[in-house]
Amino acid sequence: MDKRVVFSGIQPSGDLHIGNYIGAVRQWAKGQDAGLNIFCVVDMHAITIPQDPKTLAQKTKEISAIILAAGVDPEKSLLFVQSHNPDHANLGWVLNCYLSMGQMGRMIQYKEKSEGKGFVSVGLFDYPALMAADILLYDTTEVPVGEDQKQHVELTRDVAERFNAKYGETFVLPELKIPKVGGRVMGLTDPSKKMSKSDSNSNGVVGLLEDPGSVRKKIMAAVTDSGSEVKYDWDKKPGISNLLEIYSQLAGVSVSESETRFAGLNYGQFKTAVADEVERFLTNFQKKYYEIADSEKLDEILRNGAERSYEMSHKKLLEVYDRVGFVKP
Repeated sequence: MDKRVVFSGIQPSGDLHIGNYIGAVRQWAKGQDAGLNIFCVVDMHAITIPQDPKTLAQKTKEISAIILAAGVDPEKSLLFVQSHNPDHANLGWVLNCYLSMGQMGRMIQYKEKSEGKGFVSVGLFDYPALMAADILLYDTTEVPVGEDQKQHVELTRDVAERFNAKYGETFVLPELKIPKVGGRVMGLTDPSKKMSKSDSNSNGVVGLLEDPGSVRKKIMAAVTDSGSEVKYDWDKKPGISNLLEIYSQLAGVSVSESETRFAGLNYGQFKTAVADEVERFLTNFQKKYYEIADSEKLDEILRNGAERSYEMSHKKLLEVYDRVGFVKP
């Protein structure tokens, strides 16, 4: 198959921040004209660890609206919720039968997430089989994932090769793509660490849906240094460099342009300019987000996405059923 198909699974958990937006979310909209981009909100993966039902439902809608607000076009790309398409679970079960306990037990993420837990679900152990089904159902050619998911994509290729060897060419072998990060965004209170939703100090994180006025205060209080020169130097000026990175990424200019723009300004003036830019961005982004989230259109987009995904995936599932000898109903 020559068509480029990119599958991205997004967990509906946690609150996304501007680091997620700059590093990943906005990149999703950029490749839409090259082949088919599939964005699947993986709520079935989410319940492999305990979830509050109301929160899970809320976050599923929230991340879907964020993806659309970031510029993903449901006419060009495919956006749907994993549990809306039963083919994922059905193929996941079949793939279970072509994966060994030893293979699954070697998954690093399983070991990390199960360590020290009193209750570990079979679903957490079996997570990679469902992820393989997510990918293989659509003849996916590329899977952009972080290092933590690399092993799972390799397992997907392994089970696809095993199935193909036994039954003939059925699955496309997907290529692993470590995505290029759009920019490095660190915490506002500790610029030596990446901005993270799990940060114990919420003042270090700028949420995508956070009140812009509150964010302004965080920017103005961001850690800098005892100097006075606005210069991009991660070794000597990590706090200033981080603010320059944030400003440059959101303003759409190079870091060197930003340095020139702020030459001669003191830190207070510089922070004010950064806060202005972040506030402008959040105000515009949230306007788009709430227009989508507060309308019936979101449900319609997700329904249409589920229908389109099923049209694609069910052909593959029926092919698999035929290969393994399941009788047609």
